[in-house]
Amino acid sequence: MAAERKRSCGLSSLVFLFSVFSLCQSSFSGETSRRNVSVELNPGLPSSPPGGDLLHARAVGDTDTLHFLFCSQGAPTLLLVHTNSSSSAVTVNWTQFEARNISGSLKVEPESSILYSSAIVFSRLLEYDDVNDTADPTSDLFPPYELQDFTWSPLNLSGLSALLCGAAESFANGSLCLELSLFESEGRDQSWPRLLHTANSSQLKVWLDGVLPRATRSRFILELQAVGGVNPLNRVEVHRSIDDEFTPSIFKVSQWVSSGNSSSDVLGYLQWKPVAYRRSDPALEFATPCRHSDPRPQTAALSGLIRGFYAEPQTFGLNVSFGLAGEPFYNSTKFLSWTVLLGSGSPPVDSFSPLVLTVMAVGLGTPMILLLLGGVCVCVRKRAAAYEPIN
Repeated sequence: MAAERKRSCGLSSLVFLFSVFSLCQSSFSGETSRRNVSVELNPGLPSSPPGGDLLHARAVGDTDTLHFLFCSQGAPTLLLVHTNSSSSAVTVNWTQFEARNISGSLKVEPESSILYSSAIVFSRLLEYDDVNDTADPTSDLFPPYELQDFTWSPLNLSGLSALLCGAAESFANGSLCLELSLFESEGRDQSWPRLLHTANSSQLKVWLDGVLPRATRSRFILELQAVGGVNPLNRVEVHRSIDDEFTPSIFKVSQWVSSGNSSSDVLGYLQWKPVAYRRSDPALEFATPCRHSDPRPQTAALSGLIRGFYAEPQTFGLNVSFGLAGEPFYNSTKFLSWTVLLGSGSPPVDSFSPLVLTVMAVGLGTPMILLLLGGVCVCVRKRAAAYEPIN
């Protein structure tokens, strides 16, 4: 009788563990929103314009559309426009657009369908000589690289990705590259930092490769500008986590967000993890921390996309500095990469994967099951010892 109960309890424990695993999988395999994404280069033009390319990606949902516009005329800019129509479209007056001084040369129509818009401008690259290895850029700054003055290559399209590379005259054979990735559904990149993206977001990976530094102890800072209309990105939130499963050793995520108002609950965000990598194949030993400054009002950099779309934009800027005191300098590998998401709506939130939840359930559940089995066995033994046959 006792042996039969032991077998029954053991079977129950296996059923319990299988149920936990199934529950974890079902909780993470729910349906997520999808979009139909199409990409067009220089809409309305038969060939590339002389001032730089304009990419238009149209991500259509059931009742809305996200328009992503990526442009290299002036400082590289990524513009996101969210509309409440699945038939909204982009129109460009190329003569006015290339002049870079006429608002309204690029429109999303119908204009009444626009719910939210925001743009991120890569305005300047700063370099400083960290002689004392303090990672304090308040002094020893070299003249900044104005990205609006870079020579940019034509956009290289590949599926739902686009690559843009440029250089200053002093870069020698080096380059600054930006890779835009668009998504039809939720997922993660295969390489670190493996940010969680959704169909409502795009990803930009920025890297410096082979740039000749102006000092042996040079560190770099990237200046970003967030440009918007009514609700610009104006504050940075830092969220902590106990899980570093997808980005080892990183337990924070930074989110540059816009504040909603009474007329609309649609928010936009720029999201990143405070880490950069000193090799093109990211690995833990080549990870380097990065920091950001507080957003401050600024004058918008020269950007053809900003001039063409916004009439009276609000602009906030911040700096992302790479490396802390004691970290290797740029000269150690002559490579530095950083990844960021631009999206509409609430930023995606990392959570434990089904595998981690299952391991946690097994780790916590197994001792409880063993205690339960032990208690049952003790009770069965006591009952068997207390039983006395009548004869």
